[in-house]
Amino acid sequence: MLTVALIKASLPSYFPDRHNVWSRAEKAVADVIESIGARLVVVPDIPMNGAETARVIDAAEAEGADFLLCLHGGFSMGDVARTLAASPHRIGFWSIPEPQRTADIQLNNFVSLNMSLSIARGVRDLKRNPVAWYHGAPEDNALKTRLETTLRAIGAAKAVSDARIGVVGGLAMTFYNMEVSTNALRARLGVEVANHDMHELTGRMAAADPAEVDAEIARMSAAAPWRGVDANQQALTARAALAMRAISTEGGYTALAVSDWPALQDDPGMHPGAAFSWLEEAYGLPVASEGDVLGAVTQIAAKAIYGKTGALLDMTEPDLETGQLLMWHGGGGPLHMANEAGATWIAHPMIGRGTEAGPIYGAIADYVFAPGPATVFRVAREGSALFQMTAGIVGRDPSGFDGTRGWLQDFAIGGDAASLGDVVASVMGHGLEHHFILIPGDHAAVLAEFASWTGLAPLGRIPARDHLAAQDFT
Repeated sequence: MLTVALIKASLPSYFPDRHNVWSRAEKAVADVIESIGARLVVVPDIPMNGAETARVIDAAEAEGADFLLCLHGGFSMGDVARTLAASPHRIGFWSIPEPQRTADIQLNNFVSLNMSLSIARGVRDLKRNPVAWYHGAPEDNALKTRLETTLRAIGAAKAVSDARIGVVGGLAMTFYNMEVSTNALRARLGVEVANHDMHELTGRMAAADPAEVDAEIARMSAAAPWRGVDANQQALTARAALAMRAISTEGGYTALAVSDWPALQDDPGMHPGAAFSWLEEAYGLPVASEGDVLGAVTQIAAKAIYGKTGALLDMTEPDLETGQLLMWHGGGGPLHMANEAGATWIAHPMIGRGTEAGPIYGAIADYVFAPGPATVFRVAREGSALFQMTAGIVGRDPSGFDGTRGWLQDFAIGGDAASLGDVVASVMGHGLEHHFILIPGDHAAVLAEFASWTGLAPLGRIPARDHLAAQDFT
């Protein structure tokens, strides 16, 4: 759970009490905290110098605070700001508007906000360790929205830094673009990665309790109908889900990255795409296919921001004539993202096609995304960069290839309006790995702040051109 410490700062003055600054601010922060399921700690002491501020920081640390929010209720000494800014914590400074704009000045706290940020610049690398600032009345909805953006972003940063990812079977063959240095990832973001041999998964599948397998099949059947998937493949799907969940539970993993082909097609002869979907839908366990570790990291951030797992997808088919982009994947994707037609479990349509046996290797979820705003993003470059764009999911007939899918239009990359051509140029110019996470809603502001708190370099829009431009390769 995210913990926020509210620190009150002011020189001795009766004005913050006269104008109910402390109580109004505490209520506003508490309202935002409650809306996102976080925890608020109000530090009782009001520091006025560096030594007192150090003791306040110690008190916040003892409560496990993830974010220190310093409210300048009145004019505050620079010692307070300097001590806070010199600490390693994520911090923010807040001032509220004057209660009157004539006669005797009451609070004089915007000056402290200005001073705090300029002091922070001198004692802290704000590119690597930024400081948030806020100016607004506690009752101001814009202020609350701004604060909520910060807390959601820090919640995602905390989720990533606390993450443990279990990799099963290693990186799928040929996907060199998804290679990642786990040492670099740990150093940059704090993510722990542990590896499991594919035989552990298949061994657990073989040893699964038949009664548990039947119960899991029944639960999956209640969530979505099976179409063209025989009983053996249904059982293998349930066994895979149970085995992966056990690996995750025992390893304390936040997410899994699983090499879903080609080993599992040889033994036991299946594809776990439907199992991925089921783990994401029923248990909230993000799973990245093809051993994509950064895909799993992105899924963890997506779940922290959205509250549920997103869908791992490829940018599959850009229709440059209409300006629409098909996002799709043949395996994975939680069922709750389906439109009113719902989801179906179908035989994997690709593996085995063109052979005498046909598409018999496992099952996947088949559905079309519900229309509405969406955010597509990826943590990239060994945990050093972030690409994010917003778009609108639109209905289209035909709806795309079998699997989890949706057509997108009306793009913005990092808040900048972009054509589909710009999207394609940006993906190619940045050399982005071909898995992206899609979640419903516009989360551009939260992701921009998430990138700031985690030191991820934003990968922005690259314009479409009618010629090669070397400067576009970032």
